[in-house]
Parts: sequence; C-alpha cells; structure tokens
Amino acid sequence: MAKRSSLSIRIVEGKNLPAKDITGSSDPYCIVKVDNEPIIRTATVWKTLCPFWGEEYQVHLPPAFHVVAFYVMDEDALRAPELGRRGGPGPPVEPCPALVPSSSSSRDDVIGKVCLTRDTLAAHPKGFSGWAHLTEVDPDEEVQGEIHLRLEVVPGPRARRLLRCSVLEARDLAPKDRNGASDPFVRVRYSGRTQETSIVKKSRYPRWNEMFEFELEEGAAEVLCVEAWDWDLVSRNDFLGKVVFNVQKLCAAQKEEGWFRLQPDQSKNRRGEGNLGSLQLEVRLRDETVLPSGCYQPLVQLLCREVKLGTQGPGQLIVLIEETTSTECRQDVATNLLKLFLGQGLAKDFLDLLFQLELGRTSEANTLFRSNSLASKSMESFLKVAGMRYLHGVLGPIIDKVFEEKKYVELDPSKVEVKDVGCSGLHRPQTEAEVLEQSAQTLRAHLAALLSALSRSVRACPAVVRATFRQLFRRVRERFPSAQHENVPFIAVTSFLCLRFVSPAIMAPKLFHLRERHADARTSRTLLLLAKAVQNVGNMDAPASRAKEAWMEPLQPTVRQGVAQLKDFITKLVDIEEKEELGLQRALSLQAPPVKEGPLFIHRTKGKGPLMSSFKKLHFSLTTEALSFAKTPNSKKSALIKPANIRAAEKVEEKSFGSSNVMQLIYEDDAGKPQTVYLQCRCVNELNQWLSALRKVSIGNPGLLGSYHPGVFRGDKWSCCHQKDKSDLGCDKTRSRVTLQEWNDPLDHDLEAQLIYRHLLGVEPALREKHRELSAGTEAGSVLTGPGGAPEDPLAQLLQVLRDLQEAHRSSPASSPPSEPSCLLELQT
Repeated sequence: MAKRSSLSIRIVEGKNLPAKDITGSSDPYCIVKVDNEPIIRTATVWKTLCPFWGEEYQVHLPPAFHVVAFYVMDEDALRAPELGRRGGPGPPVEPCPALVPSSSSSRDDVIGKVCLTRDTLAAHPKGFSGWAHLTEVDPDEEVQGEIHLRLEVVPGPRARRLLRCSVLEARDLAPKDRNGASDPFVRVRYSGRTQETSIVKKSRYPRWNEMFEFELEEGAAEVLCVEAWDWDLVSRNDFLGKVVFNVQKLCAAQKEEGWFRLQPDQSKNRRGEGNLGSLQLEVRLRDETVLPSGCYQPLVQLLCREVKLGTQGPGQLIVLIEETTSTECRQDVATNLLKLFLGQGLAKDFLDLLFQLELGRTSEANTLFRSNSLASKSMESFLKVAGMRYLHGVLGPIIDKVFEEKKYVELDPSKVEVKDVGCSGLHRPQTEAEVLEQSAQTLRAHLAALLSALSRSVRACPAVVRATFRQLFRRVRERFPSAQHENVPFIAVTSFLCLRFVSPAIMAPKLFHLRERHADARTSRTLLLLAKAVQNVGNMDAPASRAKEAWMEPLQPTVRQGVAQLKDFITKLVDIEEKEELGLQRALSLQAPPVKEGPLFIHRTKGKGPLMSSFKKLHFSLTTEALSFAKTPNSKKSALIKPANIRAAEKVEEKSFGSSNVMQLIYEDDAGKPQTVYLQCRCVNELNQWLSALRKVSIGNPGLLGSYHPGVFRGDKWSCCHQKDKSDLGCDKTRSRVTLQEWNDPLDHDLEAQLIYRHLLGVEPALREKHRELSAGTEAGSVLTGPGGAPEDPLAQLLQVLRDLQEAHRSSPASSPPSEPSCLLELQT
C-alpha cells in the first residue's frame, strides 16, 4: 500500500493586473512552484491586464509537501536571445524560474503571487476555487530548502547544563547571487548570545559540520533561533530562512536530529494587498491511500461483470452510479471508470452500455448526446486517452500552418478591419470585399486540408477507437432506422469526433498540447472560424447551423463537399470487424509506442572546464524499452539508455553550465558502472515533461537513488557541495515521485479503483436508500443472500464491498496523515 498525493490545478484568468510596459499594458504568464520547485509555466498572454489562460494540470507529488505558489510574471518581449555556452549555441533560455527578486538572471518583472498551504487545501476537500488577491513578493519571504541540525542537552561544568547545536549541512537554499548560487553561513542565537559558522562560497548545498554550545538557565523559557544568511561583500546580507525551536521541549527530549524546513521571516508587517490584481484559481488536493491490488478485486470484478451483462444485468450498477453522481464530479467519475475498464479490456463494452442507456431515454434524434451525461463525459475522456496521438497526427500540421501564416482572417462584415496594402510606397486601402474574399480563400484551404487529412487517416486511427465508433454507429442506426434519420448515425459519430474533440483542439491547441503557446488575437480568430466550419461539417450542414451565422456562407461549397468526405470517412472508419480489430491491436502491442519524443540538447565535453563544453541538438525518443537519439526525427536511431538501468532523473543547477532547463540521467551501463548524461530542454515545461516521462518508465526500478548531486563534478570537486569524493552519495534528495499527469500515462489500475471506491463511498447513503426502495417488495430493508451467505443482488454486493474496503482502510497504517520528520520540535511564530 502507498500514500499518494496529487494536485489538480486550473489557472483560469487574471484581472486588474498593473501595467509593466511603457505601452500601459503587460504580457503576463504564471509560474507554479511546489515547495519552491518550478513545475509549470503557462503560456504568455500578450498585451493585456486581464489575461485568460484556462490551463489545467495534474501533478503527482509526495504527501509531505508544504505550499503551492502561483507567481504572475510580465514577460520581457525584447529579451535578447541567449547562448547555451561560449562553446556553442544552445536552446532559447526562458526566464529564470527561481523567481527570487534579488536575482538578476531574468529581465521579466514579478507582478505578484498567491500562496496556498497544504493545510489550506486539506481544509477544502472539494478544492479551493475562486479569486485570490496577488501579494507583493518580499525577498525575505522567498526562502527555500532545509537545514540538517543536531540538538542536544548535555552536562556542563559546575553542574550546569549546556545546549549544544551542531550545524551539519543545508540543501536547496535560495540562489541570491548572479551566479545562481549563494555564499551561505548560519547564525545561531540563544538567550542574547549569537554565534556564526564559517562562510561557504558559491554553494546552495553547503556543509559546515560545526558545533556551538550555550549555557542553559534553570526554567529557561527561551527559544533557539537558527538563521541561514547569504554573505555579501558590498551590500547587506540576504536572508535565506530560519528555524525556531522551543527549548523547554528540547530539554524534555534531551536530543533531536533531523532535516528542518527553513521558514520565512514573518516578523515584519505585511505590505498592502489588493493593488496588484487578482488571480482566479481552481486547486484541489487529493490524498489517497492505495491498498494492495487484491483488496480492489471484488469491486473491479463486480463492475466488470455488470458491464459484460450490459443492459440485461439484474442490478444495472452503472445506471445507479450515473443517477447518484452530481454534475460537478461527473467528468472525474467518467474518466476514472473509463480508465478502469480500459485497463480491463472492456472500454468498448462500457461505452457501448452507456450508448444503449442514453439511446433508451432519448426520443428526439436532434438531442442525442447533447447533454453532459455519463456517456458524453466518458466518450470525451476515451478520445483523449486513446486518440490523442491520432489527433496530433491529423490536426498538428494544419494548426502549425495557421500559426506560421499569421494571416488576417475575418468573415463577419461587422468586424472587418480594412488596412493599407501594397509595396514600394504604392499603398492603397484594401476594400472590405477583398478582405472577405481573401479570408474565405484562406479558410477554405485550411478546411479542405483538414478534411483531406482526416479522409486519409482511417488506418491511423487506433483500433479500439474505430471499434467504439462502430458500436455507436450501429446502436444509433438500430434506434433510428427510418430514412428521415439517415444522417443521425453519422451525426452521432461527429458529435464526439468533431464537436467534442477536433473543434475544441482547433480553438485551444495549447490545451491539447498541439502548441506550447496560446494563439495571438489574429491567429485565435482564424482558429475560431475554422472550428466553426468544422462544426458545420460535423452537423452535416444542417439548416439550423447555417441560419445562425449567415456570414459563413462563403464556405458553403467546401462545407458541402466536406460533408460528403466526412460521411465517406466515417463509413470506412466503422467498417472494422472483430478479427481486424484484434489484428490491429496485436500489431500495436508488438511496437513500443513513444512515451515522449522531441529535440533535446546533449552535453558534449571538449576539454577541461566549463568553457570547453557545449550542447549538441539531437532528436530523442523515449519508449518503455529505450531512450534513443538520432540526428533527425526520420533518421536511424541509436539506443542511449535502457529505462531499466535508470537510477535517477533530476534537474541540474543553472550555474553548472551557465544555462537553465538542464537535467541529468544517472544510470548504470552494461558493465554495472554508474554513468551520468546531461540533457538540456528548451523551456521549463519541456524539462518537467521529460523528467516526468523518465521517472514514470523507471518508477519500478530496483536501486533508485534517494540522493544525488544537482551540480557537476568538475576538476576535483562537486560544484554544488564542494565535496572532493566523486562517489559521494549526494547532497540533495531525489524527487522521483514528482510527475505530471499526461494523456499517454500508463494506466494505474489500483489508483483508478481507489478513486472509484472513494466516489462510491461519498454517495453510499444514496445507494443504500436506493437499495431499500428496491428491496421493499420482499421485506423492508432485508438483504437477499445466496448459499454462502453473500448478497445476491449487485447493489447489495456493492454495499458489502464498500464496507470491506472501508475496514481495510481503517486498518491500513498508511491511512494516517503525513507528518514532518520531527513531531517534537514545534516552530514558533
């Protein structure tokens, strides 16, 4: 069993932000940090004080994190391009994610921040949702890291007692200097006396191993304060954090040792809030104790049996689950059920059951699958989980072309902007008719290209997606067999494929991972008009669609042609038999699909010292079998590392190579010797995505490291902690459990079963009431039992399974809340 925590984060929008540019506007983006570790960077929204992001993320992390912080930044659009090193060009370097205001490695302005502690999120089981005021970023509050201390009460001279404080080391201190490091020392204060350690130059991972003693007074109610500082030669020292201990409790314990989190200085009066604007967030913390697989088997088997029985099942548990699920959590439940049945090979059967249930309660063909039912939500999740790679292959080139062309496109005469055209000084006003005609030509070309790509993609569509659409098509045709409903089966398919999958991806390519940045206003308008055209095609050019926006008429010839193309495509798409489906699935199972792929920069050492280092660009591909590289995406690949040999995948200090977004892979070669390879990514999001993918494919490896060096071994010592032993275990802890949820993640059967159990436990009173109603015909409140004493009807069985799982959780040692390394020493505020 294991304790797992995850954060669901949605960064919605900002409002009333201060202007940071001379134009009276800003170019805002957000950085999300968990315990000062940057994990997410949103796209920049240009030239606005009220940006809309609408970006969603799911982060898996250790249960004992402390705070999640949202920093709103203003991007400097005029920032000059940087080089990776003098030895050669590297990728574009993003703004420094450390976000320490005293650091000058970024020209981007810090607008403000919102901090949510773990305790705050834990107090809101349904999540934090709403507007939060941005507060100023105070350098004395931007602390991070931990300090390793040993505290003892020992006998002293003249029958007195001594308080002994051993300052051993620290890790992950905030970088306060231009070189990305600090010059830390520690100040220990007790009862009016102060003692200091030596200064460790250029390190965020210092080791002191120094001891200080203070004479204890009887009945002393003093506190012991341990402060970390960054030494500066010409300016004032920078505060790095502090830990304050209750001496009375320490006297009772006599001895304590451990790592303690550095706290900010909160003695100063907080500055005013409310004049920096606000940020709308939706953040939910979910702590789950996942039991061994065997505990969930009764629940999984019961649900699978219900799906196999279909609508003829005696209890129809899926119907009851839908009836008792509120609208606000229906998407989560649909996704969890879908993933559970996908892992059991029953996704198609589960969706087919939902299709039948929805068709059974639908009388009007034009309302079919238009509501946010369990069927609609489950199908949306299914397409994202099983069809995202297919979507990228079909839609990616068209989206890229729209972004590259940056043409002004408008079909609505009331919104047309007439501008000058021409060259060499021969400018003339462009007429409205010319703008409309050029816009129509551009959109017709994009729409035709998309429909053509879709028509050619039948074989590329995953077999399980094709088989599911086949079931949907057949069920709808059986329910509406008349000639007047000839198009209804096609519209049923397009209602998911076009209206809920392709069109949303066109309108928001960033949210479907088709682009790293949001579209600007001009490109966004082009994408919106293209999405409208796709919707008209998906609606089979229905008169109601045309009547809404008559100015879309110039696209009608292409739309009508597209309807014929789309119907032909769907006819071929659903023409897949069981034997072909199984054959395609077997063929795919023999291949190792890419978990992650893209360009990276690999470190090459040309000599001694950092000035003779460079990063070479190559195309990398990660599967469950190997991390491979090639000169180009289509050239022959060479295997670099087997995932089974990975021991750690971690970030590298920026100062190590003078570049940000560098990661290291620590692995064992074929001879069993430890090796390290350094790879640089283009941006912080790409860095975290690669780290996440590498950690997921190696999560079950034996011998994963618990510590590592965030620096490099250069000359005769580590650049991070200055230790001279190359085989030193490491000065920082690894973060193998910090990952981002992606659409192509391996299925976690036990976690999905736990999430379904958690939901069912929440609606147990409603299920129990339903059971009382169903059993009223026999004996009020009675439970029918079989020969072995077990309940016969599925709902009674489900209630019994929930009771068993609840008891298993009560007896689980992992169900207790996470605690700090030390519960004895309380921080003083």
